[in-house]
Amino acid sequence: MLVLVVDSSTPAVTAALVEITTDGVAPRAQRQTVDARAHGELLAPQVDAVLAEAGARPTDLTAIVAGLGPGPFTGLRVGLVTAATMGQVLGIPTYGVCSLDAFGRATAGAGRVLAASDARRREIYWAVYDTSGERLAGPNVDTPAAAAEQAAELSVDVAVGEGAQRYVAQLDLPLLAEPGYPPAYALAELAAERVLAGAPGERLTPLYLRRPDAVAASTRKPVLP
Repeated sequence: MLVLVVDSSTPAVTAALVEITTDGVAPRAQRQTVDARAHGELLAPQVDAVLAEAGARPTDLTAIVAGLGPGPFTGLRVGLVTAATMGQVLGIPTYGVCSLDAFGRATAGAGRVLAASDARRREIYWAVYDTSGERLAGPNVDTPAAAAEQAAELSVDVAVGEGAQRYVAQLDLPLLAEPGYPPAYALAELAAERVLAGAPGERLTPLYLRRPDAVAASTRKPVLP
């Protein structure tokens, strides 16, 4: 089953094609560009590029897997709208995965792991995973210091992700160099059971965790001076 994976929950804009079978997930093609200000400009061309590299067409896709975040409002919305629109047009199911869960999956066996991405405003999105990759806490948005306190209570061993790299001193944990961003293959693995079972498609509900910076005006502005 040929599956498209997209994630725009972090500064990394990711599009990948994977083959999902009963034997596991096999990568076919991937594009990832780190640019926090260009999610809208980058994702669609990257989807086209991975399809071209694999010699596939959109109609060859069986399903679409999308990272649900948490992530900043504008960037995260790009990936989810792209996935939902393609799923609707192609008539194929879409499946959502918490983007931080991909870190837990990718670092299974490394002990208790705090996965973190940059939430801006000097905060991080974070979650904690056990040695099997199962989530123990989160996802939450906090200052690095607050996350560090909770990580200590949960006896976390290491930290991973670009948020952890940015605030390594405040988290005061050993740092895994990789992965810096949610791995596409791990997102696919987390959705593989649903894909193989032909489960009904899901509404892709974003994990914003906080309100966007832009809000509607509370009062009307006068037209005349």
